[in-house]
Amino acid sequence: MKEMIVDVAVIGAGTAGLAAYRAAIAGGKSAVIIEGGPYGTTCARVGCMPSKLLIAAAEAAHATEKWDAFGIRLEGSVRIDGAAVMARVRSERDRFVGFVVGGVDGIPAEHKLRGYASFLDDHSLQVDGHTVVTFGRAVIATGSSPAVPPMLKAAGKRLIVNDDVFDWTDLPESVAVFGPGVIGLELGQALHRLGVRVEVFGRGHFVGPFSDPALKTYATRAFSAEFPLHADARVVSIEEDPDGVTILREQAGEGVVSTHFQWVIAATGRTPNVKNLGLENTTVKRADNGVPEFDRTTMQCGGSHIFIAGDANNDLPLLHEAADEGRIAGENAVRFPDVQPGLRREPIAVVFSDPQLATVGRRFADLAPDSFVTGEVSFEDQGRSRVMLRNKGLLHVYAERGSGRLLGCEMMGPDVEHLAHLLAWAMQSGMTVQRALEMPFYHPVVEEGLRTALRDAAAKLAAA
Repeated sequence: MKEMIVDVAVIGAGTAGLAAYRAAIAGGKSAVIIEGGPYGTTCARVGCMPSKLLIAAAEAAHATEKWDAFGIRLEGSVRIDGAAVMARVRSERDRFVGFVVGGVDGIPAEHKLRGYASFLDDHSLQVDGHTVVTFGRAVIATGSSPAVPPMLKAAGKRLIVNDDVFDWTDLPESVAVFGPGVIGLELGQALHRLGVRVEVFGRGHFVGPFSDPALKTYATRAFSAEFPLHADARVVSIEEDPDGVTILREQAGEGVVSTHFQWVIAATGRTPNVKNLGLENTTVKRADNGVPEFDRTTMQCGGSHIFIAGDANNDLPLLHEAADEGRIAGENAVRFPDVQPGLRREPIAVVFSDPQLATVGRRFADLAPDSFVTGEVSFEDQGRSRVMLRNKGLLHVYAERGSGRLLGCEMMGPDVEHLAHLLAWAMQSGMTVQRALEMPFYHPVVEEGLRTALRDAAAKLAAA
């Protein structure tokens, strides 16, 4: 058994782990980064980038459906070459992964350990059966894995997780997507627009990232008009057969409905990878889900010398958050016990469906009733949106009663990734509704819709 002694041990070589390792080295400490799985971040391998490649192909195919309304006639039909679509997805995905792996290759060999780490006690780790690492401080950055509800396991070999989609060599004929959250909506809509027969199944009327009842209702109606979306599906049974999977569900007014699919995709969230870390051998306190209790401003687990960052802490599983958390954890591991709060940015999340969905700052559910007003705009009659024939969407911006400070926003609309950034910057700088209205708005642009919502909020603040 080999032995290694370091100041900082980083478990996981994803976005958070790499950021923590770099911070430790920049701080002048000796460090090792431990990884048991393949190099390449979740974002590059199975998340942000490959999903956007699939979505880009779907958007190109879908664009032709609007040509007739613009007076552009398409002679013949558009043919989608599924094998070619997936070949580009895999090729570009591998390219992005290559960039990350290249960065890992640049780390000195003596700073890297291959294998799965498990805590032996508060200051030592065993890596597989070959190395014991004694450390002064540790950063847990083990990421997350797709969660699969027990009910779906009846699909047997026809059940895959969203990660598996990006290894397809061709597009299937049909899929059932379970989970109309961020991942399920992006994949479900993209596959539908690429000619795959898709139905999306959810529970409890949760759609995308929304907590605002009006946004949930609007999004459900909009997506249901494009493909079957069962936001509160009553699944009776799932049964594998030689050709795929048969799903029986209760349909109001129709009784039990049977539908057959080639594949079932579980897009039902992700689980932090903390189960096999041996945390029971440490003094770190854990929540019911096994995740260590931690301070999200310092990433410190209790008052200990152990920190946790990225998807492993189950807080904000987004790449930019993981990078920030990893840096904060690494810097605090360097300066321990002089732990200091790091910069946490205004929360921002985007779903790259069409229309896009986004939340910024505090969501509707995070706000105390009667503490805020809601400014609203519909994109259905918004000028620039109608010009582009992309006039679906609703935006709610929340402002604090009295001060008028911008608190948060939930929205659905054309390219709202840009509006989300504007609002995140405004909120992080402490802007009020009135101050935001003093900013320039060009004409005609989609951003004028935001101005309409801000004016609505200002009127309600004045009347309060």
